[in-house]
Amino acid sequence: MAGKSKNMSQIKQLLLLKKSGISNRKAADIIGMNKETVNNYMNKVSADSLSLDELIRLDDPILEHRLKGGNPAYSDKRFETFKALLPYLQEEMKRKHVTLKLLWEEYRNEHPDDHYSLTQFRFHYNQNTEAGKESPSTILADMRTGGEKLFLDFAGDTMGYVDMETGEVVQCQAFVATLPASDYGYILFVRSQRTEDFVYAITQCLKHLGGVPKMLVPDNLKAAVVKTDRYEPSLNRVMEDMANHYGTVIIPARPAHPKDKSNVEGTVRLVYMRVFAELRNETFHSLEELNRAASLKMKAHNQKRMQKHPYTREERFLAVDRPNLMPLPDRDFEIVSYTDLKVSTNCCIYLGRDQHYYTVPYQYISKTAHVAYTRTLVKVYVDGELVATHIRDYNRGKYTIVKEHLASNSREYRGMSAKSYIERAERASGILGDVIRRIFYSSTMPPETHYKTCDGLLNLQRSSDPAVFQKACETALNVDRCSYRFIRSLVESKCAGVGQPTSSFAPPQHCNIRGKSQFK
Repeated sequence: MAGKSKNMSQIKQLLLLKKSGISNRKAADIIGMNKETVNNYMNKVSADSLSLDELIRLDDPILEHRLKGGNPAYSDKRFETFKALLPYLQEEMKRKHVTLKLLWEEYRNEHPDDHYSLTQFRFHYNQNTEAGKESPSTILADMRTGGEKLFLDFAGDTMGYVDMETGEVVQCQAFVATLPASDYGYILFVRSQRTEDFVYAITQCLKHLGGVPKMLVPDNLKAAVVKTDRYEPSLNRVMEDMANHYGTVIIPARPAHPKDKSNVEGTVRLVYMRVFAELRNETFHSLEELNRAASLKMKAHNQKRMQKHPYTREERFLAVDRPNLMPLPDRDFEIVSYTDLKVSTNCCIYLGRDQHYYTVPYQYISKTAHVAYTRTLVKVYVDGELVATHIRDYNRGKYTIVKEHLASNSREYRGMSAKSYIERAERASGILGDVIRRIFYSSTMPPETHYKTCDGLLNLQRSSDPAVFQKACETALNVDRCSYRFIRSLVESKCAGVGQPTSSFAPPQHCNIRGKSQFK
């Protein structure tokens, strides 16, 4: 069946139409498929041993395998004859001087009209017996147990996407996993090889597989992550917690033992060919978009017929690995990191890991908060009580605000408000009061987000020359740039260049200067 294969959802529509008694030509018109393509598929359906109802109930990958890429060897009538002869052939091969060629000649004479060639005969004999097969090593035999091990690694090369806001190319790491019994592969791009991203990739992989293997085998436990930092728990502890959550064990591949990780390194090479190479001319604009494209390429790879086997990796996975996987727990595992932070006067804690502010109820200003954060949530505890929960935000320098947390929304807390800052500024300097009034009244953000700016300006006013500070504030008001950074730079430069008239230059008048009349 040459050409691009059809989606199995469309083929199932065809089978349903045929079940209703629709002709091939009419069915082709209804589903928008070429008539010859419909004829070819229906010829394969007619030759299949399953009924229409049974074919319709099959999962798409299994149905696709039965209908595309030529006739599978095991559905050939010749194979049924061969299979019946197999015990006899095995017994005859134990006798002295008997060869496969001799047995093939006898087989051909008995079935002159419908028989395998000598090459096919030998192939099927070797595929269905232990003859001619090499004895695997102890490690490889152990690796081939279905659903037992999942090998994990990061590819050496990276792929990226273009950030729509900055135009920069953001390079991403390729997490690769494989089940050795079926050679079934998985890929997910993440932002880094840090522990948090590594564990997230593993959890997404397990969800994709629909179960948990008995062992997880990273390339090397330390090499899987670039390095830990002060915001992360130790890698060993995190991996142990994750393994306990899923009821599995971590067994790192041994250094200098390439057979321990040959499967995943082979998958990495295939990923370069099937994903990196095929997407080399594509441009992506988000990590999600990159992962969708990579997932489709990996799915096509897993559904491709293997060169040395009459099945696909996906079929082998469904038959050998999936039934032996342990069930997933009710919830995903997430790394929990902890830190102690002080609640500042703007009713916020500052999570240095993300350079992001999160609000806390104003009653806890100046208290120390115990912060627990995962990949998705930030929880704030004070004195053992949960006082705030936020969705984690990775936008640097931004605020996650719950208005009820802010002091400006409560009459009980009058020490911190826009009005109090304006009054303090006016007592210190009339021009500073105008600047701070402009800051609050020209902004759409909550007042608390400007408290640090006001504190900075009040401190700057106390430590600066009054005349220089006055001139700096006047300039900021005139150009409408009432920020702490701008006013501080003016004060530090002593307002150099401010208020100086712009130079004007008039050329001298003489006979060599031509007026506009000369160009008419």
